[in-house]
Amino acid sequence: METIKKYPLLIIGAGPAGLTASIYASRYALPHLVIGEAPGGLMFEAHQICNFPTEKEITGAEITAKIQQQAESLGASLLIDQVTEISFSSPDFQVMTRQGKKLLTENILLATGTQHRQLGLPEEKKFLGRGLSYCATCDAPFYQGQTVAVIGGGDSANTASLYLAKIAKKVYQIHRRSQLTGERAWVNQVISNPQIEVIYEREVIALEGKNELQAIVLNQPYQGKEKIPLQGVFVEIGAVPRQELVAQLGLETDTQGYIKVKPDQSTSREHIWAAGDITNGSNGLRQIITACSEGAIAAYSVFNSIQKNQA
Repeated sequence: METIKKYPLLIIGAGPAGLTASIYASRYALPHLVIGEAPGGLMFEAHQICNFPTEKEITGAEITAKIQQQAESLGASLLIDQVTEISFSSPDFQVMTRQGKKLLTENILLATGTQHRQLGLPEEKKFLGRGLSYCATCDAPFYQGQTVAVIGGGDSANTASLYLAKIAKKVYQIHRRSQLTGERAWVNQVISNPQIEVIYEREVIALEGKNELQAIVLNQPYQGKEKIPLQGVFVEIGAVPRQELVAQLGLETDTQGYIKVKPDQSTSREHIWAAGDITNGSNGLRQIITACSEGAIAAYSVFNSIQKNQA
């Protein structure tokens, strides 16, 4: 077991909230460490971002690199690892990682974000990486000239369909409701794209194939058929908060599992703050810009708390 020196602040999560918190912590000369499985989180997977200030159009990978570079230029240390356990022994939190590191801190900022919501089908695990994907940006190139489907009707599904339409031969977009949701600009582009066929008021109830995905089964026929032959399915039905560490710490959450935060991003437990998509803050908007905002507020609040305790 490797023991690393104690930090005044540990930021768990390296998405926009965690990295922005690091930027602000550095500006306040607050020593800290950022721990994350991969820089950017789900932001990294975004094919196209058109609503972030200063950026008319940018990919998730590009904006991740920019924010990470800024954080590191200010002296941030980023540990690529996964936190598996957090315990408390006054006055410190003991943080254990998958790589066997033990970290000590008096203050924690949780910015672990969300993870892809799954379909809940028994065949889902079998076909993951064999025709089933949760990331169009990551896996679309494998389906050049093939037939694919996108499941969902929000912004992530709409942008995934538009991206896949540039690569695949045919894109079915399957949505359980009677119309697509999200930004109207994306909806209009999907509807007007000749390579995208939107199937409304249907749900996928089964995945079929031997070693590779070969077809999906709908809950009711579409154009007289319940099965659609294809080679790939991209699930874009939203995200759910990552619960593991939240449960360990016993933090108060809302009915959907998002951490309840006060205006200063503090949680129900002293010396623990939360920021980004894992919280119930920012009126539930959950955008990159709101994650950055919450990260900045949280870092400022931690700094003020430390200054107050030292006074």
